[in-house]
Amino acid sequence: MAASRPLPKRRERERELVQATRALFDERGVQDAPIEEIARAVGIARGLIYRHFSSKEELYVLTVTDYLAELDGVLAAAGAPAARPRAASRKAAASTAPADRLERLTRAYAGFCERYPAFLDCALSLMRRPARELRDAVSESVWLRLGQGMAACIEHVAHVLRDGAAAGDFAVPDPEYAANVLWTQVLGVMHLARIQVGLRQAAPGIPALFPVAPDRVVESCVDLALASVGAPATP
Repeated sequence: MAASRPLPKRRERERELVQATRALFDERGVQDAPIEEIARAVGIARGLIYRHFSSKEELYVLTVTDYLAELDGVLAAAGAPAARPRAASRKAAASTAPADRLERLTRAYAGFCERYPAFLDCALSLMRRPARELRDAVSESVWLRLGQGMAACIEHVAHVLRDGAAAGDFAVPDPEYAANVLWTQVLGVMHLARIQVGLRQAAPGIPALFPVAPDRVVESCVDLALASVGAPATP
């Protein structure tokens, strides 16, 4: 019995390190948390971090899974059909429709990306690498936890798309594939909200920047999601 005690303690220390890393990410709004600062925040020597994680990258990946766990709850609440009273009004009935749920889901997801710029940075950084390369860089356990976190979030989107396809509201022959496309699309589009500027050609050969409001980008994510499944854009 006594020999099993260190395991919970080890997991608690790992959790502390992940929380410290995320706190630094959130504070700076970027994927930037030097190992020395993470160790200092937890009160341990820098070298002790590598007793828990094989590399800095492994710690960063687990920090992404922490974001994903929170996002999972956000999407669960946003994508669930609203409760319908017995004498449901037209507005109440619409709130259970797949298109309305997809709108809420997309807005919640895009809003999460806006609220946590570091999550957006981390997610885009992971996507720039081939999956096989990332898998070779982290342990099997960390790879599995990342996959579980992403799959749980994407499933909320796929579930709404399946409901919409079954109801004849969405033109989606492959909901799982479409859910992955929407997941990736929001990340890419929300990068525009991150930099808050667009680029146009003011005159031949002369580029010019113009401001982009994050709220406008969020609404664009919603409109693109609805359009991709054949649903009308929100008024």
